[in-house]
Amino acid sequence: MTRTVLRGRVLSFLREPLGIDDHESYRYLQDGAVVIESGRIVQVEDFAPAHADGAEVIDHRPHLIMAGFIDLHLHYVQSQIMAAYAGSLLEWLNTYTFIEEQKFSQQGHAGAVATAFYDELIRHGTTTAVAYCSSHPASVDAYFAEAERRNMLMVGGKVMMDRNAPEALCDTAQSGYDDSKALIARWHGRGRSLYAISPRFAITSTPAQMEASRALAAEHPDVYVQTHLSENDEEIRTSMQLYPDSPDYTGIYEDYELLGPRTLMGHSIHLNHRETAVMAETGTVAVFCPTSNLFLGSGLFDRERLVKHGVRVGIATDIGGGTSFSMLRTLDEGYKVLQLRGQRLNPFTSFFMATLGNARALSVEGTIGAVAPGNTADLVVLDAGATPAMALRQRTLGSLAEELFLLQTMGDDRSVAEVYVAGARAKSTLGGL
Repeated sequence: MTRTVLRGRVLSFLREPLGIDDHESYRYLQDGAVVIESGRIVQVEDFAPAHADGAEVIDHRPHLIMAGFIDLHLHYVQSQIMAAYAGSLLEWLNTYTFIEEQKFSQQGHAGAVATAFYDELIRHGTTTAVAYCSSHPASVDAYFAEAERRNMLMVGGKVMMDRNAPEALCDTAQSGYDDSKALIARWHGRGRSLYAISPRFAITSTPAQMEASRALAAEHPDVYVQTHLSENDEEIRTSMQLYPDSPDYTGIYEDYELLGPRTLMGHSIHLNHRETAVMAETGTVAVFCPTSNLFLGSGLFDRERLVKHGVRVGIATDIGGGTSFSMLRTLDEGYKVLQLRGQRLNPFTSFFMATLGNARALSVEGTIGAVAPGNTADLVVLDAGATPAMALRQRTLGSLAEELFLLQTMGDDRSVAEVYVAGARAKSTLGGL
């Protein structure tokens, strides 16, 4: 049996930090050994010479070894419209997004974009993501085929949308159901792939399609549901015009029994008290997408309020409304959003959110999200002195918290020294590096 030992400083979270001084919330080894066999972590302990016996030792000192980043919400089919100039969400969708997604009907296009998309995830240290594909089943096949080739744990699904979009992108309630059901059978649980039923949002799904989504969720209770919620004021008004009998935007999804602990609600910015209570009661996850929310001027996520009321919260890049594949850049913008809310996000909580926190939101704790025995060895190695400016600042660091905050504030893909997927090197083996 092949045995690999990664040597370096090791940081892994045990629970959500209660504050910057909550040292019991994480495990930190100054000179650690992460022992990997058959793609899984079997030991995490202080390094000793005996670890070299019969093993390949890869020395990453002085860098920091952590669980690979997890991204809870993005659109791989929008990879080529990042930085598209638009004033607001609905303008952006109609001007760029719907046009771009029509390209996924072209032979070979989905595969080419999927390859580039996965390269960017790895380059930025993300080892698991939850993505929307286009309305074309071939886009889903390309997405999961590439995940399978790289042995990555990925979640995704075909967008279901049967109105208020170009005809070339629209399915029907029946075809959306049929396509999704076939894709679930083909991909969910195959290798490390997991499926998400994906009605785009209430504006682009008729009541008949929402009923189809409800049927799919009832028939496949172990799959995920992902959609968008309360991102933009105009979106909320339009949704309520289309569903006037629902009490509020969250109530639309509630009426169709789409809320629950395996449901991921992208954005969730403008929630009233009833909506917040319903999300908490059902265990539905609110996904914070800071770079997208700032770029499209959608609003400021109120993390403190949601957490206080018991709502599960995750964080994500939201490519391509989001402006970077980097979870480090996402954490930085998230910090700034919460600063504007008067909510100070400490760096331990930031990195918890991007690792174990997002694993918990996906209900895959114990599989990924921590550097711990039994977990798959999906790992990232971080260099806090990756650029001259970072190296200059690094000389004055006095604590682990300061190092994490430096990585979050000034880091990007250059700070990702290496990535491991199921114990195999992934970043250094990318073409062109």
